[in-house]
Amino acid sequence: MAFIKQIINNHIGGKLKFIVFPLLFALLPAGFIFAQNNNVPIPYFDLNIGQATNPNQVSSTLQVIALLTILSLAPAILLMMTSFTRFIIVLSLLRTALGTQQAPPNQVLVGLSLFLTLFVMAPVWQQINQEALQPYLDNQINQQQALDNSATPLKDFMVKFTREKDLALFVKLAKIERPNNVNDVPLWVVIPAFMISELKTAFQIGFIIYIPFLVIDMVVSSILLAMGMMMLPPSLISLPFKIMLFVLADGWNLLVGSLTQSFFK
Repeated sequence: MAFIKQIINNHIGGKLKFIVFPLLFALLPAGFIFAQNNNVPIPYFDLNIGQATNPNQVSSTLQVIALLTILSLAPAILLMMTSFTRFIIVLSLLRTALGTQQAPPNQVLVGLSLFLTLFVMAPVWQQINQEALQPYLDNQINQQQALDNSATPLKDFMVKFTREKDLALFVKLAKIERPNNVNDVPLWVVIPAFMISELKTAFQIGFIIYIPFLVIDMVVSSILLAMGMMMLPPSLISLPFKIMLFVLADGWNLLVGSLTQSFFK
């Protein structure tokens, strides 16, 4: 109680003390009486770090640390080693081409890209579950074998969509021995090569998306210039026409379908 009194004296004004003290001494007994009458257990927390008595305890601790590390790196893994990069860049370029500014909002674009990534990567993650996770949980393989088995499907997926030029660039920058085939390339070399390949592919798709909307902007600008309405922003007039063209062409179906099918070739 002396500790509580010191806190109140340090942080509460003089006049408020006469209100806080009676309330505090009235509520504390009431709380203990309520807990005793209703059999409410009072939680007790204890966190100790001691010496392990067997190797299994050390292994469990390392597993917890590894799990926390993976969770902290999960956003980076999602961005670097999956199809998320292509989806989010193409959808962002589509919004810019339409000129709708914040429609759809960023949350919608990220959510759509995330679920499309889950759809595309489902076969890869299923393979990881069958070849790495389940055998490890059944104690059929050790941790190193589980990591190797889980990296193989991801590596095969990334190599499939990585250009040879980009892969050769990072093999050269890494200064490693020339691999005999793609399977000999380390995973840490494949990841950046896959990233820049995805960036190039996404910008190529974005360029193709821009063309019809650019034509509409040019036509509207020419008409307004011919009519002498130079003070009227062309984007204000072309925006509804671009939205109408995109909706009538069923653009979302075509775009999402084409992007998804590009990963199943």
